[in-house]
Amino acid sequence: MQFSPPNGAAAPRPRRRAEDARVISDVLRRAIDAGELTGALDERRLGAEFDASRNAVRDALAILRDEGIIARSPRAGTHVVNRKAAHGLDALRGLKETLSTSGEVRNDVRVATLVRAPRAVARRLQLAADSDVVYIERLRMLDDEPISLDLTYLVPDLGIDLITHDLEHTDVFALLEEISGERLAAADHTINAAAADAHSAAALEVATGSPLLLLERLTSLGPDRRPIDLEYIRLRGDRISLHATALRETNQGDAR
Repeated sequence: MQFSPPNGAAAPRPRRRAEDARVISDVLRRAIDAGELTGALDERRLGAEFDASRNAVRDALAILRDEGIIARSPRAGTHVVNRKAAHGLDALRGLKETLSTSGEVRNDVRVATLVRAPRAVARRLQLAADSDVVYIERLRMLDDEPISLDLTYLVPDLGIDLITHDLEHTDVFALLEEISGERLAAADHTINAAAADAHSAAALEVATGSPLLLLERLTSLGPDRRPIDLEYIRLRGDRISLHATALRETNQGDAR
């Protein structure tokens, strides 16, 4: 890739082949996830599009092949084989709602019971230190493939009723609104990278140590934004991509 410096600026150092491959793979990965690239990929066209050597393009495609996004063979060429499901974070929706256009979501409910809240959980839910909470563990399936392992803590006045409902086919968010008669208000998200422990790896059908996205989500209810639902969600990074739209706040004094 060639970059021309603006007038008076120092010329950039020559780019390495590995750097070009990284740039190309980043752009192609997102285009594939967005559905903008499907089917066959042509090395010559990609080389012209990115103004990159054929070897850099091949290295980029090798990165995507190793991630399971494309397949390459001498006879069939290069084809997109795996598009990630898009999980939006800027709308407060359950997984079934979020992935409604990607396939059928169902839940393998492994645990649904009343437990003594760990102190950190009680603090986040604004409960007394010795409170009980409802604990739910679900393996979320997209078209019968495991995509996330969800550990959920719920305030007892809503959670006890909730676990008597159909948790296999219904999002917890929809049930919370049905039971409470109120709308969910907001959710705070924290996202970290995590390596799959042996238990999570077995459930998600990946190798131990595989990279996962760990999403912590604290959801509140009603106009007073009462915290009611604390989740720790392990997502397969090879099957899910996270998306959000961020708006820049404008202060009246900063307006130009």
